[in-house]
Amino acid sequence: MTFKVEASGQSCGARVTGCDLSGDLNPELLRDIRSAWLEHKVLAIAGSGMDDDALERFTAAMGGFGEDPFFEPIAGRENIASIVREADETSPLFAENWHSDWSFLPKPPSGTCLLAVEIPPVGGDTLFCNQTAAFAALPQARKEELRRINGVHSASRGYAPDGLYGDNDKDRSMAIRPSEAARATQVHPIVQTHPETDEESLFCSVSYTVGIEGMSDTQAMELIMELHQWSEREEFLYRHRWEPGMLVMWDNRCVNHKATGGYEGHRRELHRTTIAA
Repeated sequence: MTFKVEASGQSCGARVTGCDLSGDLNPELLRDIRSAWLEHKVLAIAGSGMDDDALERFTAAMGGFGEDPFFEPIAGRENIASIVREADETSPLFAENWHSDWSFLPKPPSGTCLLAVEIPPVGGDTLFCNQTAAFAALPQARKEELRRINGVHSASRGYAPDGLYGDNDKDRSMAIRPSEAARATQVHPIVQTHPETDEESLFCSVSYTVGIEGMSDTQAMELIMELHQWSEREEFLYRHRWEPGMLVMWDNRCVNHKATGGYEGHRRELHRTTIAA
């Protein structure tokens, strides 16, 4: 098989073929994947041949397992969660707002892997926002201002008992475990320098950034919404369309993402692992 990377032609993202990840992992292949991942920020690996064992091997090789504080793992596994929606499910769509996974942790994960288990014939695209490109396109004076600002992150809106996925979230097929621990806060710079590429990126989302240090709630929300509206401009986006058996991995340090629907009446399942910081 010949390893091939084809850029999406959008703000980020690339399709990878010629990449068998079903068995032992070749160190040279892993280096090629990591290089492509850092360049394109989102990789869609088609025809990987992966099962859950292979998904765990790959995640371990890419940096080890990160923390998943509010997901119950699938039976028989410690590090794989099922992102599933049944055909007749009516609960609100999971992860429909922009976010970087677990940005509320002291050390947010470097990446996330999703392996397609069951893909509906329509809908279910995942949207990605290139936060490096969004920051680079800002005026220089605005960049300087943002470099001096820290954001306050929390999982409270989603995973606290009174959050979106809390105690009142009924009939959801996903195994989510809300907790009072979701109310904890963590401070991170709004602009972060990538530890491997040295690129600067925005690190802010409407899901998990709940405040700005030194600002009132009103001022903070105005800034968060300003950055949100700027980042979701078409020139910073990549729309990923899923295929059966595809592995998608993205860099949480420089992209935000969100789910989309449009597959009502069809079941959708992906298996997820988190790559440690």
